[in-house]
Amino acid sequence: MNNDVGHEIADALGILLRRTTREQLHRRLTEGMGEGLDEVTYPVLSALARTGPRSAADLAPDVGIDRSGVTRRASRLEAAGLVRREPDPDDGRAQLLVLTGRGRAAVTELRGRLAAHITESLSSWPPGEAEAFARQLRRFTTDGPFVG
Repeated sequence: MNNDVGHEIADALGILLRRTTREQLHRRLTEGMGEGLDEVTYPVLSALARTGPRSAADLAPDVGIDRSGVTRRASRLEAAGLVRREPDPDDGRAQLLVLTGRGRAAVTELRGRLAAHITESLSSWPPGEAEAFARQLRRFTTDGPFVG
C-alpha cells in the first residue's frame, strides 16, 4: 500500500472531525428534542452515555472542551432533567454527572436518529458495500492508528 491511501484517509478523517461538521450533525440530530438539548450539549450527553458517571474534569478530555465548559453544558442538561449531579463516592469534594432516566431515553432516541441518518445516507450504495464499510471502519478503529 502506498502513502497516497494514507493521505486519502487522513483527508476524509479531517472532514469528519471538523468541529463544523460535528456541530451540523448534532444540530440535525437534536432538532425538536426539547429545551437544553442541542448541538452544544449533545457531546456531553453522548459522552456520559459512553463512559458512565464522570466528573466534569474527567469528562472534559472526551468532549474536547475544558472543565468549566462541561459544567456549563451539564447545567443546561440538568435543568432539562437529562442529567443529575451526585457526590463522588471516591472524592467527597467532587460531583459526578449522571444520566437520568430521561437522559437515557434521549440518548436512545438520538442513537436511533443517528443510525437512521447513516443508513439513509448509504442507501444508494451497492448491496453489501455499506456492510463491508462498517466492518472495515470497526477494524480501523480497533486495529488502526488510534489504538495505543
